[in-house]
This record gives sequence, structure tokens and C-alpha cells, in this order.
Amino acid sequence: MDPVRNPYAPGAGQRPPELAGRDRELRQFEVTLERVAAGRPERSMVLSGLRGVGKTVLLNALRSLAVKRAWGTGKIEARPDQSLRLPLAQAVHAAVREVSHRHRDPERVDAVAGVLKSFALRARLEDRKGVRWHPPTDVPATKGRADSGDLELDMIELFTDVAELAGDLGVGIGIFIDEMQDIPAPELAALCGAVHEISQQGAPLVVVGAGLPHLPVALSASKSYAERLFRYVVVDRLPRDMADRALLVPASTEDVDYASDALDELYRLTDGYPYFVQAYGKVTWDVAVDTPISVSDVHEASPEAEGELAVGFFGARYDRATPAERDYMRTMAELGADNNDASVTTAQVADALGRKPQSLSPARDGLIKKGLVYSSERGTVAFTVPHFGKFLRAQKA
Repeated sequence: MDPVRNPYAPGAGQRPPELAGRDRELRQFEVTLERVAAGRPERSMVLSGLRGVGKTVLLNALRSLAVKRAWGTGKIEARPDQSLRLPLAQAVHAAVREVSHRHRDPERVDAVAGVLKSFALRARLEDRKGVRWHPPTDVPATKGRADSGDLELDMIELFTDVAELAGDLGVGIGIFIDEMQDIPAPELAALCGAVHEISQQGAPLVVVGAGLPHLPVALSASKSYAERLFRYVVVDRLPRDMADRALLVPASTEDVDYASDALDELYRLTDGYPYFVQAYGKVTWDVAVDTPISVSDVHEASPEAEGELAVGFFGARYDRATPAERDYMRTMAELGADNNDASVTTAQVADALGRKPQSLSPARDGLIKKGLVYSSERGTVAFTVPHFGKFLRAQKA
């Protein structure tokens, strides 16, 4: 096969040529956009799942739907060591810019720009490193609006004003937040409070977040009503028919097909995880000589696909861990050998290492902070990366 015409795209957050298995979520969000723009009550949305299942891809696809409907949109990627205020101001600025040029009242646009500026400049007092971004507008900051220093109150005032600006045009504002679990807990609570108030107002603004499996738990811990505030969508691996579709549809554009046993083997190897489907599909295409792609092509390509995943997908994450954290993960992998790498208890890990659970807390907390493991229930841990336990067991062998 011509590698230049290879249709597969195993990149981080890169949209595959066929976004298989996500039609339901896309249709539901289209309804959300229409209802919010029409003043109907609707919840914001949270996507959660393991790494490699396509959360970022779906988040970007949802944003594209909003853009097509002329909504103002902005996107940020949360970081555990960064306050939410400044990146949120940048996202809101992008959203306002997308609607302001169509607004017929320049004074109203300037008023909102002034509020946004006051919200952003407040970060100077909260960030010891100083403000690294200044809203690109000559409008003076509005005093006494979105600048109190109380993040929840300031977000409510900012969201209210930008939503009204978009509402004048019959559209809304969409804020898209990736890695949402990395927002510091107090700021996550403030965000929930602001979204709650905006939803009660019926203002045309939605927040769509994406994060690891424990994100719903973190949201519920921050605000008790968060479980009713968002519509939660678990982004999981693809069922067999959708995994086949992700391979077959792009190949058909190049007049290439797969033998049925080749598809069987690819699903066995990938378990339907979208990133793995793209990775194995790309390497198998390059190995194959002719159509239909055969199971022998898959067998020939799989060592190379496994090698690339070992370096880029698994190895890069493993290398970020300290020696103590690596011991913790290797123990998790051994304990998970018989349960398909499901959750294990922290007590089991401590017992296997001959340590007291409390003494392993720094390693566990470090792994959670680095996004390598998560805890959906108290006293349990699991890998955030599919097949990571299998990778660690193979390294030991």
C-alpha cells in the first residue's frame, strides 16, 4: 500500500478520518445547542473515560458543532499547577471575538470587553508569576464587575454578560475544558457554582468538560448538586461493529478492503480502543502489499505497532514516574494480571510490597497527580491508560 495515502491518524487528540461510535453523543449535543439557543433548560456536559478512548477528539467535534451554529466558543486545557482564571479569560475572549463582530451595538460589545478585561487582570493579584496575557482591547477594565477576587462570583458575572451578548444574536457561548480533573478542587467548586447559577438564569452558555474516569467523583465532591448539574457521558472503547467501521470506511476511500479474519485479529489486539485502532491500522496499512488486507499482514505489523506504543504511548508515561511510583505501578500490574487490570485496593498494593498503606501515600498521590492512575472509590486505584498493566508485565518478562 502507498504509505502517502495511509488514511489512519494515531495522534493525540487528532480526529480520525471516521469518527466511529460517537453518533449518539453528537446528535444529543446538537439538541442541546438548539434548546439552549431557544431559551430551553438544558444541562452542561461532562465526558469521562480512560486515555486513548477519544475524549479530546469528541470534545473538539462537539465544539465544531457549536461553531457551525455560529456560537461563540473557547477551549482550554486545565493544568494542576495553574489557576483557572487566566486560561478561562482567554477562552471567553475567543468566544466573545467570534460573536462580537456580528453584533450591531458596539457600545454593548465594549461593555462586555471591559468586564472580561477586569476578570483577566484580577489574575495579577492571584498569580505570583504575574499576568502573562493581557486582553487585546483598548477598552478600559470595568471596575466593580467580575473583579472581586471571589472566583465563583466573578465567573457568574462574566458568564452572565457574555451569554447575554450571544443571546442578542440568537446563539450561545460554549466553553470547552479538557483535562478537567486537573482543575484545583476549590476552583472546580467555583466553576460548578457558576454553572449552576447560569443554568438557573436560563442564560445561553454551556460548559463541556472532558477528563479521566474519576472526574464525576471530583465534581460531586466539590458540590453536592454536581451530579444533577451536568449530563455525564462515559466515553468507552468501541464495540466490534464500530471498530470495524473505523478501519473499513477510511480504507474504502482508497478502494482497499480487509479480510474478515484480519478484522478479527485487529479487534483482539486493540480491544476496540480508538487510539489503538488507529495505531494498528496505520502500521498494518504500511505493511500490506495488496487488498484485501490479510491476517498475515496484521501479524507482520503487530510487533511494530506494539513497539511504537511501548515508546510513545506507554513508555513516555512510565518514564515520568519516580522509582517509588514505578514500584507501585508494577505491583498494581501484577495484582491485576488475573482481573483484566481492573481496580485494586491500596491495601493489596501495600501488602504485596510489605509496607504500611500510609507509607505509600506519596507514591499513590504522585501517580494520581501525573494522571497515571485514578481512584473512583476510596481505597482503590486503577490505571488511566488501557493495557498499561499488560505493558508493565511484558517489561518485567
